[in-house]
Amino acid sequence: MGGMEAHGWYLADGLAARGHEVVMFAAGDSDPRFRIDPVLARHYEATFPWAEHRGSAPLIAHVDAGYAAACDRIAAGGFDVVHNNSLHRFPLEPRRTLATPTVTSLHVPPFDALHWFVKASASPTHRITVTSGPQMAAWWPDGAPAGASVLHNGVDPAAWPFSAAGNGSAVWCGRITPNKGTHLAIAAARAAGVPLTLFGMTDDVEYWRDVVRPMVGGDVRHGGHLTGAELAAELGRASVYLFTPCWDEPFGLVAIEAMACGLPVAAFDRGAACEVMGEAGTFAAPDDAEGLGKAIGEALAIPRDVPRARVERLFTRDRWLDGCERLYDEVCAARMALAA
Repeated sequence: MGGMEAHGWYLADGLAARGHEVVMFAAGDSDPRFRIDPVLARHYEATFPWAEHRGSAPLIAHVDAGYAAACDRIAAGGFDVVHNNSLHRFPLEPRRTLATPTVTSLHVPPFDALHWFVKASASPTHRITVTSGPQMAAWWPDGAPAGASVLHNGVDPAAWPFSAAGNGSAVWCGRITPNKGTHLAIAAARAAGVPLTLFGMTDDVEYWRDVVRPMVGGDVRHGGHLTGAELAAELGRASVYLFTPCWDEPFGLVAIEAMACGLPVAAFDRGAACEVMGEAGTFAAPDDAEGLGKAIGEALAIPRDVPRARVERLFTRDRWLDGCERLYDEVCAARMALAA
């Protein structure tokens, strides 16, 4: 569906490849190559379509029941460590993190439904990671606790192969929803006179119908929702990636996927964009489509080996998994110390 789901897939696949015995607590209709212990029998959008049930009491009760049961199974299951990537409060409770050593990766800026639970989650056997410096400052403006650290996301460069030349076009990927700024990517590409292809699933039906769909046509097309391998091939054909968050995006996983394929990035300067893209990107003020159009022209002048080299230096899956394993060792050692 998006970056968090991709993060979970990369994590489970990478840990299994390193010889860990991995159980994935996720929707029961998740990738069957993994050993799935279902939090819910199927992804909740299938039961409560997201566009119709945002924040509804039946949806909340449905998800709460699934998480409560899953957390109880974890506590009784003899697991060495839990890597919590959810946006749910139950896995953060100290009574649970003391029972099973836990590493929590936060994928969002602070929001009310989770903020207090993160602040109250400290325990000797719990570590928290964020994906960037700006995300760390947003969660803890007065300074982070000792158990929190920055751990950048990573991708397998082999899964996003480098392409030495593009066709002069721009590409945008993600969930089609207002806070991803799909409409602004279209406006910027048109301002720059560059063809644009959009890839991704429609997360907000009204936004697609009323805003994005009327803008598609001519040099702007929607290429659908692709598999990872299909998307990598499409990225490699393009010449610049557009990154248009309308919120403080904590990282932007799809941007490093595009960078691995050799695409420089034209981005809004929001959240972690500058930290992640660095010399591989050019930047415009938030929500400034005309300014982003100018940034597209500047980004096209960046050699394609620059973004690829940045990914290989800073954002590989092996580098990320090394960091995960260090944190697992820390919380497991803390449990042993408590038991001594």
